[in-house]
Amino acid sequence: MIHFVLLIGCAAAIYLCCEWFVNAVEWLGHRLKVGPLAVGTILAAFGTALPESVVTFVAVIFGNGASAKDIGVGAAMGGPLVLATIAYAVTGWMLLARRRVPARAPVDGVGAAAATGVARADVLGDTRKLARDQTWFLTVFVVKVALGLVAFAVKPWLGLLFFAAYAVYFWREIRAESAGDEAEALAPLLLQRRRPAPQTWAVVVQTAATVVLIFLASQLFVAELDAIGPMLGLPAAVTALLLSPIATELPEIMNVIIWVRQGKTPLALANISGAMMIQATVPSGLGLLFTPWRFDAALVASGIATMAAMGYLLVLLRTRRLTAGTLSLAALYYAGFGAFLIALLR
Repeated sequence: MIHFVLLIGCAAAIYLCCEWFVNAVEWLGHRLKVGPLAVGTILAAFGTALPESVVTFVAVIFGNGASAKDIGVGAAMGGPLVLATIAYAVTGWMLLARRRVPARAPVDGVGAAAATGVARADVLGDTRKLARDQTWFLTVFVVKVALGLVAFAVKPWLGLLFFAAYAVYFWREIRAESAGDEAEALAPLLLQRRRPAPQTWAVVVQTAATVVLIFLASQLFVAELDAIGPMLGLPAAVTALLLSPIATELPEIMNVIIWVRQGKTPLALANISGAMMIQATVPSGLGLLFTPWRFDAALVASGIATMAAMGYLLVLLRTRRLTAGTLSLAALYYAGFGAFLIALLR
């Protein structure tokens, strides 16, 4: 029973920390003079992608034995799958939930649409940019999966190219747009509620502290999930490949809930796409450098499910059929992977 209580407590702690994190990271973006979407794709994504990136780093570099390295590779593959399916689906579910909220003055064009049950591509921010980012992710991810199917002498060194790919993405995002004077539109920093413009040290402290707390709460959440899995009769592989990735991606999912609730859906989408780019490059580069990077059937299936979900999203974006309802269906790809994994283990 204590494990279930701790699991719920960790989820609540992650949500509260994310409330403080998104509040701080918006101010941090303003102080660094980066564009509003770069706040999601770079700053927020870096903070929320930290837990799973550290899991991969520790597993592949300091882990003892093949099983530890397999955990790192699994984390590198499971993260993008959860983001491409569950995170986008939660965005759709939150937009559908806004139908029940009385219409208010729309924020970034989303409020009015969501109040009527519509979340069209033209009111979700710059969906052309989202399509470009996810096309780039899909290209990198296809290469990542293909490398897991072959073996050759110089393959480990290709991990450096994944780091370079993220460096290019980072440089492009930072240069893509400049931040305007939007401080008046930001909520007061929670650490200094009475100051209309918080001090820089307070912004940095709140950002850093919440990242650390999110990381610690996420690690405890994963540990409790690993303990609960056997209690429910779940095979270890199901917990590792199906449930643990949701736990490590919980910060991104919580950010989605918070930002969509605040009417800032473009920021939520930017956080997802930015975190996906980190997951497609940094953990993959580590995996290529320090592990054999060979995939079994379960990992190949997770890669196929991720690519299928991305293909589905890109079709929605290019045909302008991105609605709350169609976005919600992304969860079916995760369910399909889960069904395949359970059948594979029988």
